[in-house]
Amino acid sequence: MTASIHTDVFIVGGGPAGLTTAIAARQRGLRVSVADCKSPPVDKSCGEGLMPHGVAALQSLGVAIEPRDGVPFRGIRFVDHDLSAQADFPRAWGCGMRRTTLHRLLLERASEVGVEMHWGARVQYGESETLHVDGEPVHSRWIVGADGQNSGVRKWTGLRAKFEGAPRYGFRQHYGMAPWSEHVEVHWNSQSEIYVTPTGKSDICVAALTRNPRLRIAEALKGFPVIESRLAKAAPTSKEMGAACVSRSLEEVSRKNVLLVGDASCTVDAITGDGLSLAMEQAVSMGEALAKEDVEHYEKEHRRIVRLPMMMSRLMLMLAERRWMRRRAITRLSNHPGIFARLVATHVGEFGAAKLTLRGLPAFVQDFLRMRMDGPALSPSELDGSQVES
Repeated sequence: MTASIHTDVFIVGGGPAGLTTAIAARQRGLRVSVADCKSPPVDKSCGEGLMPHGVAALQSLGVAIEPRDGVPFRGIRFVDHDLSAQADFPRAWGCGMRRTTLHRLLLERASEVGVEMHWGARVQYGESETLHVDGEPVHSRWIVGADGQNSGVRKWTGLRAKFEGAPRYGFRQHYGMAPWSEHVEVHWNSQSEIYVTPTGKSDICVAALTRNPRLRIAEALKGFPVIESRLAKAAPTSKEMGAACVSRSLEEVSRKNVLLVGDASCTVDAITGDGLSLAMEQAVSMGEALAKEDVEHYEKEHRRIVRLPMMMSRLMLMLAERRWMRRRAITRLSNHPGIFARLVATHVGEFGAAKLTLRGLPAFVQDFLRMRMDGPALSPSELDGSQVES
């Protein structure tokens, strides 16, 4: 390392959010440096599914995803014991891949475009808006906090986060077996949710989400006998990892020349599966804003990007915590797949919320609220259950 760091953009955090932001800024001609206290490969507990808009963001940055890197998935499937409903994405597919693979791809691309990396580096936050890396001063036009939900940059700048609800806990482990579905599956019971994401030709990721910090995957699987039986002969191929997760938002994600991205700027409950894709979209938007020196542009784009995932997080948590509501919703979505397809398309940004409210959703909600589990249901034609339109 030189006696001091001189750059246009200095990014604290070398995870997916930091590396994606670095690539986006570097592609627009800015000098970029990234510092992280860890060394590659960097792993983290997550569901490892990239939604279609996350895949599109990576492609726009020139990150090439080869068939060996992951497995495409076509949509989402909800399961609650005897009930199930599924919907496909309207156009592009998502991609399941190991977090370490994603990190390798981003690091390779960052090296290609000329991002300066400082691994195993300790960032120190001084007074008068000064930063040091291993005791050496940083001279940078912009400073970006991409250092996760417990962001030191956020605390340093005085930006305060607003929390929504009590924390939940996520645990993740891989199993060596061929995926049994082309969908990311979400299974519910009263204690937890289990996510199953294909991550390779002979590899799946199983993640558990719960309010109970002591619940582990092996114990959680006892409440999902169908999944447990499928995994009976499959050996774990990674160690179990866990982390707390909570929805967190900020009124502002910038202060002077300091900006936040990824989990440092907001977090949605992992139940949406949107964390990685959100970070990718934010990074692309930040690269454009930094090149234009237009912080307000990033603030507006950030609000737009997180608005719908926040709303979907609240809705999904409501279903997770109210079994009667969840089973009622899955029954309706199963009977009216067109509505479910539109909800999924809206979630991934390919179908506007305004269109959704005009295409059968009001009748669906009315039917949902007045329906008994064994009562009469409206026909698909009455709810306009046709395929998603562009």
